[in-house]
Amino acid sequence: MIVLKAAQEKVLGTLQAVSGIVERRHTLPILANVLILKSGNQVEFVTSDLEIQVRTTAQFDGDADDFATSVGARKMIDILRSMPSDQNVTLSAAQNKLTLTGGKSRFTLQTLPAEDFPLVQEAHDFGPSFSVPQQTLKSLISQVHFAMAVHDIRYYLNGILFVAEGKTLTLVATDGHRLALAQATLDVECPRQEVILPRKTVLELQRLLKDEKKDEAEEGGGLIEMRFAGNQAKFVFSGMEFVTKLVEGKFPDYNRVIPKAHRNSVTLGRAPLLASLQRAAILTSEKFKGVRLNFEPGLLRIASSNAEQEEAKEEIEIDYGGDSIEIGFNVTYLVDALANMSVDMITIALQDSNSSALITIPEQSGFKYVVMPMRI
Repeated sequence: MIVLKAAQEKVLGTLQAVSGIVERRHTLPILANVLILKSGNQVEFVTSDLEIQVRTTAQFDGDADDFATSVGARKMIDILRSMPSDQNVTLSAAQNKLTLTGGKSRFTLQTLPAEDFPLVQEAHDFGPSFSVPQQTLKSLISQVHFAMAVHDIRYYLNGILFVAEGKTLTLVATDGHRLALAQATLDVECPRQEVILPRKTVLELQRLLKDEKKDEAEEGGGLIEMRFAGNQAKFVFSGMEFVTKLVEGKFPDYNRVIPKAHRNSVTLGRAPLLASLQRAAILTSEKFKGVRLNFEPGLLRIASSNAEQEEAKEEIEIDYGGDSIEIGFNVTYLVDALANMSVDMITIALQDSNSSALITIPEQSGFKYVVMPMRI
């Protein structure tokens, strides 16, 4: 039976869309597979890691019968990648095996029964849905994702807080040393909903979301629809459905962390500051990533050193008339924030050498980045 027949790039693109969450090694072998559900000319592909489930549907040529099986996702992708993109490929099924042919190539793959595939049970208590352009959500995630914790014992920090309230969607990430917040405006009023999305979900969404504004005629007009439940979130976009478990726990009160009314502030070019910090970072050590920033009227001095008594010094002319402040930071925290922005100018607000600094973007009131100082 012919399951599907199409150009290599169409089959590969559809498979790649759902296979980002598939781990190569699993306690359950079937989780390395993609579930294939054929109904007429419609073929549905589903992957799962028991916490996240991704599903997409596409139209392919092939026999009209219904059919279901599961096959190794990564193997299929590796085989398809090795074929020319303009080549037509055929996937056919017989005796618990799938055969993928293209040109003079032929691959026979072992399958596992579709009924053994563990689908994620969807929640019944989803709240109201709301939508934003995919480009907007991708931009929000890119402005905060780097501040997520990695394998922190405070598991609620290993993800991003999503807060929908009124007409505002707020994303917040923190690892306890820095905090990033980004906001966007929603089209509809929303009752307050607050969830923490796991790190893996955030990174997968970022991979799948489209950058550019799509033609309004396209399905959904390039929007992503979101719904939150007590322990699940559901995203629908570009013909895909993405369901994920949430991180349980209480996220810290981010409003208390954001400094208010700092006495000194300076607006300067993002790119020159980023370049200077990246150069200074070369002479920091793996264990100690500290850089010293000296703010003086008209001048910012940046300095770093290491255990071998090597040092780097940088100077940037700035439009600043406030207090002279010497403050130390982990250079990685500053570089991460600046490298994930695409603006020309940023504003740094400071109180003194012992208080957190606040980095904002002059034309975007919805972005805030707080970084704690370090002793140098």
